[in-house]
Amino acid sequence: MLYLARKTHFSAAHVYRIDQWSEEENKKVFGPCSNPSGHGHNYTLEVMVKGKIDKKSGIVVNITDVDKVVQSFVEKELDGKFLNKENPYFKEKIPTTENIVTYLWESLDGKFANCKLHKIRLHENDFLYSEKEENSMVRLTRKYHFSAAHRLHSEQLSDEENLSIFGKCNNPYGHGHNYYLEVTVSGNPDPVTGMIANIADVDRIVHQEVIQKFDHKHLNLDTEEFKHLNPTSENVAIVIWDLLSPKLPNLYKIGLYETEKNYFEYYGPEKE
Repeated sequence: MLYLARKTHFSAAHVYRIDQWSEEENKKVFGPCSNPSGHGHNYTLEVMVKGKIDKKSGIVVNITDVDKVVQSFVEKELDGKFLNKENPYFKEKIPTTENIVTYLWESLDGKFANCKLHKIRLHENDFLYSEKEENSMVRLTRKYHFSAAHRLHSEQLSDEENLSIFGKCNNPYGHGHNYYLEVTVSGNPDPVTGMIANIADVDRIVHQEVIQKFDHKHLNLDTEEFKHLNPTSENVAIVIWDLLSPKLPNLYKIGLYETEKNYFEYYGPEKE
């Protein structure tokens, strides 16, 4: 089975608001997204299909055929629209990123010839995206940034072994990175709010449990978590999972960029 993805872009406005609620309740749950006049985004949509390769042509499907299906639907139903007012689906459901990706899946599934829809990912901005696959719950990913120094050094290895394994990263004074952290939760969108989790709550928890502890710190010297634990990015990802999972019961994945080249994922101990 081969998988191929195609990106497209669209712009749309929306508002997160329940008319039956008071202004205070809408602001409490949806924050600035409850502005009655609405707000908007430049969305990036990634559509991945799967299929078997045709031995004569050497392709699974003509990518222009995928484009035609996706772009014609997006242009008609989403692009340049105020979703709550102009799309029938979102007159009934709040156009959260989670609900939009569900709508896209329901609308595009089964529409491709000679291939099958595999995954849809929708970026609301550079720091928030939602995705869905077949027979799976919707996932929502929030991206964060923190800066920290560390020294890669294991107490269970000799100085010579540490230097041999970690090289310049074993520098006694340490070195640093701009870390980018992706926190992914999964679930079914709430039928009322359209959300898997309130982003404001996720932001608060991540800030308290991770950013405040690690940002602008030397992980080996300034944190309890890494005083006796080698702060490799593998260990950092696991520690962040352990910090967040008690507060985020629907936590699905931790993604950690140490650099643009180095990326690490952890799905929790039950998936090891």
